[in-house]
Amino acid sequence: MARPRDPALRAARQLQIIDAGLTAFADHGPGATTAQICQIAGVSSGAFFHHFATKVALLVAILDLSSTETAEFFATQDESSSPRASIHAYVERSVADLADRRAARFILAVAAMASSPEVAAALEEQERTSRRGLLDLLDRAQAAGEARTDLPAERLSQWIMMLEDGLASGVASGHAQAADEAALLHEQVDALLDGRSPPRRP
Repeated sequence: MARPRDPALRAARQLQIIDAGLTAFADHGPGATTAQICQIAGVSSGAFFHHFATKVALLVAILDLSSTETAEFFATQDESSSPRASIHAYVERSVADLADRRAARFILAVAAMASSPEVAAALEEQERTSRRGLLDLLDRAQAAGEARTDLPAERLSQWIMMLEDGLASGVASGHAQAADEAALLHEQVDALLDGRSPPRRP
């Protein structure tokens, strides 16, 4: 008779492997092996393949988890609170992700594997999730008088994501530290939402 599976235990093991995969891709790039991932996670190869059919499937799971957590973040933003504050909370969340010591090399590993249709689809879903959430907040911010209305919310969301992508690129190249640039990123977002020129830096 087969033993009943504990869904909570299964989910915890998947998260354990996902976190190990993030570390392995950061440490070893796209050439990270399942053996290295298993060693970091402290699981057998059988346990790995029980949850993930391939290394690419694990990378997709990491990206999908990021999309899920982003969607959950936007879902928790109370409509009675300031939408502009929620936009800054989203920006701060992005900064925190990029401040992870693994972020820079993980970004490079993902870029190297982006030709995979599964990885490309997961990256597109990440972008859609962020854009949908930002659009909702920006619509609310404009209605509340907290954001400029001379540009559509769609365009504002594109610019916020470009600012975020710019910081991610700087982190990946080693030219920027997320924590050091956080204040300036928030200033840039404020300037964008207000429709004014951002402060100049020497």
